[in-house]
Amino acid sequence: MTTINAYLFFDGNCENAFNFYRSVFGGEFAHVGRFSDMPADPNFPIADEVRNQIMHISLPINKDCILMGSDTGGHGGPLTVGNNFSLSINTDSKEKADTFFTKLSADGKVTMAMDKTFWGDYFGMLTDRFGINWMISFAEPA
Repeated sequence: MTTINAYLFFDGNCENAFNFYRSVFGGEFAHVGRFSDMPADPNFPIADEVRNQIMHISLPINKDCILMGSDTGGHGGPLTVGNNFSLSINTDSKEKADTFFTKLSADGKVTMAMDKTFWGDYFGMLTDRFGINWMISFAEPA
């Protein structure tokens, strides 16, 4: 099964926003990860002022819909309110992830090539030829 969910980006207030969304929709966060949880990488140093900001948070709305988000953490350029979202595709196979990534990135811009990540997913990011941001992920079944 493939699902598409909204992924929202914030400029340091992601945690506040998601506490608000939780008060609206109910439920509990499925995951809260901070930039301080990332392995050190000299190519992407984490500034002290963003270490406690949200790297990834997810709030299940129902069995088929998850609201996800992150602070920019100073990466990816300045945040533009109104364009601070991506559509997140979660697939049930690596092959589907690669197919979606290849087709969506045609004549677009690859931000992060599909690859295994430190959190375990096979993941990539791109902007399609129409300017829509996409995140594609496949997680091996537990």
